[in-house]
Amino acid sequence: MKDQLVSKLGNKEAVIGIVGLGYVGMPLMVRYADEGYRVVGFDIDPKKVELLNNGKSDIEHIPDSVIKASVENGFEATCDYKRISEVDAIILCVPTPLNKYREPDLSFVLSTVKSCSPYLRTGQVMSLESTTYPGTTEEELLPRIEKQGFKIGKDFFLVYSPEREDPGNLKFTTKTIPKVCGGHTENCLEVGIKLYEYIIDQVVPVSSTKAAEMTKLLENIHRAVNIGLVNELKIVADKMKVDIHEVIDAAATKPFGFVAYKPGPGIGGHCIPIDPFYLTWKAREYGVHTRFIELAGEINSNMPSFVMKKIAQGLNERKKTINGAKILVLGIAYKKNVDDMRESPSVFLMEKLRNRGAEISYSDPHVPTFPKMREHSFDLDSIELNHDSLSEFDCVVLTTDHDKFDYEMIMKSSQFIVDTRGKFKENSPNIVKA
Repeated sequence: MKDQLVSKLGNKEAVIGIVGLGYVGMPLMVRYADEGYRVVGFDIDPKKVELLNNGKSDIEHIPDSVIKASVENGFEATCDYKRISEVDAIILCVPTPLNKYREPDLSFVLSTVKSCSPYLRTGQVMSLESTTYPGTTEEELLPRIEKQGFKIGKDFFLVYSPEREDPGNLKFTTKTIPKVCGGHTENCLEVGIKLYEYIIDQVVPVSSTKAAEMTKLLENIHRAVNIGLVNELKIVADKMKVDIHEVIDAAATKPFGFVAYKPGPGIGGHCIPIDPFYLTWKAREYGVHTRFIELAGEINSNMPSFVMKKIAQGLNERKKTINGAKILVLGIAYKKNVDDMRESPSVFLMEKLRNRGAEISYSDPHVPTFPKMREHSFDLDSIELNHDSLSEFDCVVLTTDHDKFDYEMIMKSSQFIVDTRGKFKENSPNIVKA
């Protein structure tokens, strides 16, 4: 059974099923389609399915032409999980958020496995790519698949291979970013390597699914802790009237032993604000308190409040208050040059400002209309930036430093700017660093 599946993957006769056609699933689908595999994409959103089947993209950095080419190469999207029986590989790319208690919410993963289970067959491989705590694949997926009568490693194969997508990063692509892969058994690992090695330049095997799950968490905890560090240093530097961005740039000239991380108004995206708490939650099972991780999370979560204080102080110096102030937020995506709004600190800041009575507007060249979100609601469209529109606002807050912004025009036209990204290098009385 293993040899047959490995052969089908190798000669590209295998049909690839990707469940979850978002920021992770879509680039993966494109890679398989580009390499000549037939791909069936599964999603619970019928509007997205229709859009994709018509060769249209709903993700800014993946153009329509790429989706159209994938459709021409045989890709099709569906909401019908009965078609799981048609595919040889099932790759799960569904969300793994936290609940309000900062505990892992595996409902999307488990409901997906439940939807797939009646249609699983021998000779398939299932790969989980969603970030989660070490042990998820063994503790949650394995028993559910075995309950269907399969023998893992013999007639069905199970792997964990964490996604490493970085939307908007032109330097590294799905193809060039090395892919970590762990299997439940040696046979599972062999199949997992074959599943990915024809579309990814380098596959990095590890000894188990747990090791692969922990690898992903380490990557994101490393970033979260270091961002927390520079965010805390930013507060200290501000008190000392030192520009933290100047300090970081100077430190980065050291050719060894230092990696530059930039502070900001908080952290966003699906990974950095969420993934560390998966390990924190699981560590409690072993009697371990992950103080370092939780401290970094606390610092990063409090950054919108720090920005709020700087806004309030700046307005107060101008004999104004947040209550009743017209405030423009520049950039609501979680990072520059993308349309990804997941866990964006800009949105948390907007809510804090609105709760204090501010009249909120935003401008983001990548997000023309504030999207429907599970936990946030604003009935707003992005405003066009020009001298007249900027001059109307009591305060302009730069939260996401998109390259498309005209920073010189913003500086000259705004009454008062709060810069959370260190983008404005000139010392000006109308600019406050936050």
